[in-house]
Amino acid sequence: MNWFNRVRNSLAFLPKRATEKDLWVKCPGCQQMVFAQEYAENLSVCPRCEHHGRIGADERLRQLLDEGYDVLPQPEVREDPLKFRDTKKYTDRLKQARAKNPHRDAFTVGSGTIEDRPAVVGVQDFGFMGGSMGMAVGTAFCQGAERALTRRCPYIVVTAAGGARMQEGILSLMQMPKATVMTRRLREAGLSYIVVLTDPTTGGVTASYAMLGDIHIAEPGALIGFAGQRVIQDTIREQLPDGFQRAEYLHKHGMVDMVVHRHELKDRLATVLDYLQPKVAA
Repeated sequence: MNWFNRVRNSLAFLPKRATEKDLWVKCPGCQQMVFAQEYAENLSVCPRCEHHGRIGADERLRQLLDEGYDVLPQPEVREDPLKFRDTKKYTDRLKQARAKNPHRDAFTVGSGTIEDRPAVVGVQDFGFMGGSMGMAVGTAFCQGAERALTRRCPYIVVTAAGGARMQEGILSLMQMPKATVMTRRLREAGLSYIVVLTDPTTGGVTASYAMLGDIHIAEPGALIGFAGQRVIQDTIREQLPDGFQRAEYLHKHGMVDMVVHRHELKDRLATVLDYLQPKVAA
């Protein structure tokens, strides 16, 4: 019946039968199969082991911002300035990433409210080339900060990255000081800068804007660090403790202010915004 299935699937007006891949999700934490609809309704958190799955920028913005928010246009930057090529051309890698993603690069900014508190939220998407930080990401981060300065409201950044984008070389590393300058401008203007660290946040992102917030919030189990655990272990030649570089370990040692479940994140951000809001003198 293979010929029949081929003909049936080629007819656009006939609904295609859902496959097992569409119906089930394998949890990376407990390795159990979870019904896809149940997983999505639970905000991509495993209902069995509470493992927080990775989500895209649009889904993150929908979870954090109230309805009616605006998405800032993606910045136009020079692509492939170094004419970089490894096993593929950098331009081909960008095309491949964009074919799987609704946005042109790894950083998306939404402007709106969180439970009626004004806020600008920037989200880094690990699904776009590992959330790597290139010129487009750095420029989008700065545009988000500029929007917060214009609106006189807090700037919240949700990080998820493997580090700087190697295909842009030194130009990607220059985004670190550029983003750092914007965080200082926010501070000088008396505006709050809050960072939500998600799995994973590593490399040059951790070495710059990910650890410069007034408040640092992490999702449970998130990997947060600069160099990889194996690199550190081989360098210092010592066995690292269990849970090293995970959100709970960093919270215990004072690197993170709080670890918040995804279900509670929006409410907690609203509370933090209330605390950080300047009080008007009576």
